[in-house]
Amino acid sequence: MSDSVESTRRNLIDDFNAVVEDGEKLLRALAQSGAEKGSALRASAEQNLAVARERLKELQGDAVERTRAAAKYTDEYVHENPWQSIGAVAIVGALIGFIAGLMMNRR
Repeated sequence: MSDSVESTRRNLIDDFNAVVEDGEKLLRALAQSGAEKGSALRASAEQNLAVARERLKELQGDAVERTRAAAKYTDEYVHENPWQSIGAVAIVGALIGFIAGLMMNRR
């Protein structure tokens, strides 16, 4: 599952890099001349931006879905194991308090 997320993230970054590159090409072409060449580059940039937006929506949807699944699993675990959950929270709280105390003493 993490390979899928990493692959999607890399694709999204590649798409945004393509959009930025197309934007730079468009600006250079418009500065040099040729409205026809600029129109073709603008269309390419718009297409790449649309692809990047779609991938971003997919990535967001995947993240929301995984978050909901994790929340559901956590809720089920806490209901099935209340004392273990309380113990884990107490340990984490003690560690945070200990670290915060150390940081306050250093100041």
